[in-house]
Formats: sequence, structure tokens, C-alpha cells
Amino acid sequence: MAPRTTGTDPASPSSRPSRAELIADTALTLLAERGMRGLTHRAVDERAGLPQGSTSNYARTRQALLEAAVRRQAEREVRVLTPAETVRATDGRAAPADALALALHRYLTGHRDLLVARYELALEATRRPELRAFYDATGGQFREPLVAMMRAAGSADPERHAHSLVAWCEGLLFSCAAGSYHHAVPSLDELRRGFAELLRGMLGDGGEGRDSGGYPLAGAAPRG
Repeated sequence: MAPRTTGTDPASPSSRPSRAELIADTALTLLAERGMRGLTHRAVDERAGLPQGSTSNYARTRQALLEAAVRRQAEREVRVLTPAETVRATDGRAAPADALALALHRYLTGHRDLLVARYELALEATRRPELRAFYDATGGQFREPLVAMMRAAGSADPERHAHSLVAWCEGLLFSCAAGSYHHAVPSLDELRRGFAELLRGMLGDGGEGRDSGGYPLAGAAPRG
């Protein structure tokens, strides 16, 4: 498993998190290492080196603790996936493939524990309707940048194409972090080519003889 998910994660803007951030970061660490059963208020206090009762004072119920973990998960994923970077990557067909490949490669090579924690929270949300609503609302911030990207790239149906893009990304992340391909993380170039193929299927080749990642199409005549 990758290094522990803590407040000193390089995705964090500061190496000295607040107490609230420390509690939420520690909750994510416990989720990744021990699963949902290993996440308790006492366990967070012990792992974070806080006085007993500190986590209960911050998040009095288990639901509150899970919501804190979901919020922190989203904050850290924003920094790992850098949606602002992908929103800027709307100039031409190659830029989206490059930006998306970079984001996924960064996640898979440096933040696998964060992914495992997200899967634990997502599964728990299927059993807790109150967490489901909170989880979905928090995750909504990641969809609109992709819709905007597909719209700028010329998609005739940006909402549907963004949905397909999310599904493709989620499937790849799961298979490489916890599934049968966990031992074989794709290279940055392999991810770029995968996104290029996917985007070409959605958007077409634009008549340029190249796919959406800027790679020559099979049978296309080279340009002199």
C-alpha cells in the first residue's frame, strides 16, 4: 500500500494542518488501513496523538465524523486532480487528453490510500441515506469542470459525454488501485493514448488525420 494518508500529504497546502484537518486526515488514514470498522472516535484520537475526547468534541456523532472525512476527501482530491488545470485544458483535442492523463497518473502513483478511503466512504454511503446525500453533493464539484471541458472540445452532448468520461476514469482508477490491475499502473503516455481513443470516439477526429490526443490515426497520410 502507498504511504499513509495524513496531513503531511504533499497534496496539502501546509505540512501543519489544523486540528480539524488532522482529525479528518487521520480518519481517512484509518479508512484506508483498517476499513470502516476501524474508524472510531477513540482510534482517531490515538492515531493522531490527541487527548481522548478530542475527536468527539469536534464530531460528536459517527455521521459527523464521516461527513468530515468526506469533506476532507473532496478538498484533497481537488488538489490531486486539479480541476482548474483541466478546465484550462480546452484548447484543441490534445489538451484534454494530456490534462486528464496527468491527473489520473498523479492520483495512481502518489495517492492510492486516498482512493481506497474514497471507496470505503462510497460503499458506506450506499447504506446511509444521510451520508449518500452529503457524499453526492460534495462530489458534484468535480462534474461541472468535465462538462465544460467536453463542451469546449466540441461535444454535441457534453453532459452525456462527461458522464461517460467519469465512468471510464472511475473504472480505470478502481482497477489499478484495488482491482485486478493493481500491480500495473499505466504510464503517463498509456493514459494519454487511452483518453485520446475515448475522446476520438466521442468527438470524432476533426478531419485532421489525428486522434483527439494528437496521435496519427491508423491509415492517415502524414502531413508534409
